[in-house]
Amino acid sequence: MKNKIYNNLIDLMMLPGLSGHEKKVCNYISQRLKELGLNPKTDVMGNLCVSFPGEGPSVMLFTHMDQIGFVVRKIEENGFIKIERLGGVPEKSLASQAVIFPLENGNEIFGVITNKSHHATQQNEKYSVVPYKDLYIDVGVNSFEEVLNLGINIGSPVVYKPSAEEFGKERIAGTSIDDRAGCAIAIAIAEKLSLRKLGPPIHLVFSVQEEFNLRGVIPIAQQLLPDIAIQLDLILATDTPDMEDRGNVSLGKGPAISLYSFHGRGTLNGIIPHPALVKLFEETANQNSIPLQKSVHIGALTDLSYVQLVGKGVASIDVGFPIRYSHSSLEVCDLNDLILLTTLLEEVIKNIDKNFSLER
Repeated sequence: MKNKIYNNLIDLMMLPGLSGHEKKVCNYISQRLKELGLNPKTDVMGNLCVSFPGEGPSVMLFTHMDQIGFVVRKIEENGFIKIERLGGVPEKSLASQAVIFPLENGNEIFGVITNKSHHATQQNEKYSVVPYKDLYIDVGVNSFEEVLNLGINIGSPVVYKPSAEEFGKERIAGTSIDDRAGCAIAIAIAEKLSLRKLGPPIHLVFSVQEEFNLRGVIPIAQQLLPDIAIQLDLILATDTPDMEDRGNVSLGKGPAISLYSFHGRGTLNGIIPHPALVKLFEETANQNSIPLQKSVHIGALTDLSYVQLVGKGVASIDVGFPIRYSHSSLEVCDLNDLILLTTLLEEVIKNIDKNFSLER
């Protein structure tokens, strides 16, 4: 299992998949599922789903395929390109970043987000962050027409140049660990489910446009109308000097559940997990000697915030793996946290039977 999760994660991290442009990622996951003898299907939005029949409350276990990035807003006459952010991209880390433009024909055009020469930087500029709207991308050409000839146009997707590196003791750094790690775990879960004989009905969903507006998954959730929703994503690690006052989640110390999330910057939404699911994860972790960390956080949301509201309401919980440096071009996770989270999810699913109560 460990090698499969590692290999799938590295492969997925190297695939561009901006929100609304998840096709390459979706095709990769679909192929892995078909190799297991499964029959995944996509909806109009692009969500990928594979279902496993069973008895008891139905479970929607889901994770998102897309990543943050940019779209082309303007092409200057001199060939430089202006961009618009898509998702929570931190402006302070953009200058000098390598990016690619993934084209419809499968080609990828390399570019550099420019950075004013240090030798020409004035004193009052040295400690300021350049707004993204004032940045531009250099793709190595000198005119508007040359940019078009490359296959780049208004609305073209742009992402950080994909990277994936193993370092330290089985830690992984690179692009889009959020949420390709979740996808790699879900593929591993699919393999286990393909071999099971008993258990609850499971709908395994790989969702789209989470980083855009958190709502790409809603059509398939409305179609499935699950009783339980388990969302698989990152949990912010708080074990670095800049995060140590935010909680007690450490890289390499196991999976985590979120006990409270809220987004107060214009989006009044979040998750207070269903108590029966909190108890389920805590007891299952304890029974299997799996360390389980807990998170309370303001400033982050997942698409579960909207899934919980479909139909008559869905018992919901966010679970995940610790991650450092989220939404940067070099996020960091620990492979062993992913393995433990996979095992925990397998055992949790086994403990959901037809007598599992969702009464509060």
